[in-house]
Amino acid sequence: MLIAIEGLDQSGKETQARHLRARVEQDGRKVHALSFPDYETPIGHEIAAALRGERDFGPDVMQLLYVANRMEFKPRLDSWLQSGAVVVCDRYLASSVAYGEAQGLDPQWLRDIQRFLPPPTLTVLLDIAPETAVARKRTGRDRYERDLALLARVRDSYRRQAGAADWVLIDGEQSKDAVTAAVAAAVLPRLERR
Repeated sequence: MLIAIEGLDQSGKETQARHLRARVEQDGRKVHALSFPDYETPIGHEIAAALRGERDFGPDVMQLLYVANRMEFKPRLDSWLQSGAVVVCDRYLASSVAYGEAQGLDPQWLRDIQRFLPPPTLTVLLDIAPETAVARKRTGRDRYERDLALLARVRDSYRRQAGAADWVLIDGEQSKDAVTAAVAAAVLPRLERR
């Protein structure tokens, strides 16, 4: 089972991915966690440079880099999933659709370029307002995090995507404990059925 946790920056993705991993491990299941983008790879270095403003890539090139960064992990993802492990991703396929669509790219193209990556079994959207994201991180924001209008369009895309059957939308404005409980309630019953 591959569980993707999505949302704007500062929505609690990293925290909730960590809590979920610990909870699933507590049940005796093998769990692997990934966070995208992974800035430690060569492609990740380019993404980080672009986010700092050191590269001037267009939106299409940025999304191709994000997808290529995920493709670097495809052999591991395939192996983990084939072994029956649970994989928890802090950001995955939907983030390219959300951020790319928010910058005027075709959402179908954004889905198509990722079709060879393992699809998530469940995508959990931690929904927060762009203003909340800014309030939670006042300094050190990257070029996307500084653009409230862009973040509003990203949120709209995420919310549209969350209408799919394999998505769960959770109010990320709640307390961390309430969000953790909501994520567990959304994910754990699905794991028990597998």
